This record gives sequence, structure tokens and C-alpha cells, in this order.
Amino acid sequence: MYASAISFPRNNPRVFLAAAAVLWLAVYRTLEPLSHKLVSLLPIAPGSQSYDALQFFLYDTPKVLLLLTGVVFVMGMINSYFTPERTRALLSGRHEGVGNVMAATLGIVTPFCSCSAVPLFIGFVQAGVPLGVTFSFLISAPMVNEIALALLFALFGWKIALLYLVLGLTIAIVAGYIIGRLKMEHHLEDWVQKMTHVQATVGADELTLPDRIAAGFASVREIVGRVWLYVLAGIAIGAGIHGYVPQDFMAGFMGKDVWWAVPVSVLIGVPMYTNAAGIIPIVEALLAKGAALGTVLAFMMSVIALSLPEIVILRKVLKPTLIATFIGVVSLGIMAVGFVFNMVV
Repeated sequence: MYASAISFPRNNPRVFLAAAAVLWLAVYRTLEPLSHKLVSLLPIAPGSQSYDALQFFLYDTPKVLLLLTGVVFVMGMINSYFTPERTRALLSGRHEGVGNVMAATLGIVTPFCSCSAVPLFIGFVQAGVPLGVTFSFLISAPMVNEIALALLFALFGWKIALLYLVLGLTIAIVAGYIIGRLKMEHHLEDWVQKMTHVQATVGADELTLPDRIAAGFASVREIVGRVWLYVLAGIAIGAGIHGYVPQDFMAGFMGKDVWWAVPVSVLIGVPMYTNAAGIIPIVEALLAKGAALGTVLAFMMSVIALSLPEIVILRKVLKPTLIATFIGVVSLGIMAVGFVFNMVV
């Protein structure tokens, strides 16, 4: 029986996908009433701070993990069409402008994490991808990734998700273009500058649907297995904010009328180490408590796009001046987004 269950996705891939989608949706719809039922069984007064915080945690934990698993599985299948080799081949020889737009767009659907920053960067440089185009990809891939967009859509609706998509792509395109126009290739580490350029090529795609389903499962094991602790930590922080932080306090600290809230949020976000799945529950709680949308978006973008581990890893291939330029340009773009949306939303 176990062997049959294991072989079912490979022998009946379309039936498996349909059944998995129905089961996923059925489980998702039970989460909110189940969380209320579980909390009601505890000796906690309904409507109290502890009740609200615990209900938030018991609801958001399975909800975010279920969303994360579904999104990662689907994108793992899609990512099987966009290998790093294929991405390099698509961007090789592209000029600035069009290349920045292509690189930022490809960043949405290309598998990427901070640990792969150096191999990807080196591969792009060897393939002759311009420096500014490379940075558009490196900014877009972690910030405007499929997990962030799917979770934003599920939790806040299509308007917020679309807003984040447009803003993230704009920052990636403009920041990459500016870095490219500054002509800072001489600020690459010497050993990177001396690398021999190679022709970027990609072989024929021979993967079948069962192979892509296997790729989806592999993505779930790798990504969810790596980030679930950050998700729990983010939801726990969000639950604390949701249950115990007064709304007036958060509105006064991160409200749209507080001029220094945006730059402070960016400064706090840069050294933090988490990911979209871990930060979005905190974003959800902050918005519910009256924090301004622009300030919260700036905080989220700085956490994801300028993570300290990625900066440390990139130091292997970039000199300090180029790293500082990268951080400065992206930070200014993020702060501009925060200020504009606090003024118009």
C-alpha cells in the first residue's frame, strides 16, 4: 500500500494534482473555525488579549504553512522550466534597460536564496551579463518572489499583492539601471574580474509532468524544511502584537504622520534575517494595529531585499564600495516607496 501511494503521483500525475488541490482547499477552509473551537476549549475569556493572541497563533500557523507548502510545490514545478542555466542564457548579451526589465521579471519565477547569491553572480558575470542587469536580478529574486506574492494575495487580497509586485519590480529595475550606469565593474573583486567569459547555453528540456511533480516535492522539502522555524517565530511575534500591543501605540510609532517611521523601519529591517514567509505574519499584525501601509511595506522590503547574510556572502565577490552602493541605492528606493504610499494611501 505504501509503495502504491508513493508511485501514485508518477503513474497518475493529473489525477494526483486534482485530488491534492481539492484536499488542500478542504483543509484550508476548516482552519479558522477550528482555531476558534480549540481556543474556546481553554480556560481563557473570549475577547481577552490572551484569547486574541492564541487564536491568531493557532489560525495563522497552519494557514501560513499550508499556503507556503502549496505555493512552494506549484512554484517548484514552474521553476523546473527556469533553471539558473536557462536564466543566464536568456540574459546573456542583453543591454541595460531591456536587460534590467527582463532580469527583474525573471527574478520572480527563478529559484533563489541568499546561499546561492555568489554562484549565480559568478555565473552571470562569466556569461557576459552586464553588472546592472545582474543586480536587477539579485534584487528582484529574493524580494519579489512567488512566496511573498502568493502569501500577500491570500492574506491581503490582489490589490496589495499587485502593489507589492509593481513596487518591487520598479526598485529592482531602477536600482540595477543606476548601478549599471555608474560603471562600477572595477569594484568587483580582482579574481572575479579576471574570470574567463563563457558562452551561456542550455540543453533541451526533457522533463515530464511526473518529473515536475517530483521537483515540486523537492522544493517543499528544501524550502519549507528550511524556513518553518522562521515562520513560527514570525507568527509568534505577530500574535504578540495582535493580542497585546495597543492600536494607538502602533499607529503613533508607525503611522503615516510619523515622518521618521519609514527610514527607521528600513534601518531596523536591513540587519534582520528572515524571509517572506516569516515576515508576512508580522506585517499582517502591524497593519491590523494601525501601522501605515507605506511604512510596513518599506520594512518588509528591507528585510527581504537587503538581508545581512546575503550581504556577507556577496562580500566574497564585491568590494566594499560596490556593496555600499548596492545597499544605499536599494534603501533609497525602498524609502521612496514608503514615503509616497504614506502620502497617497
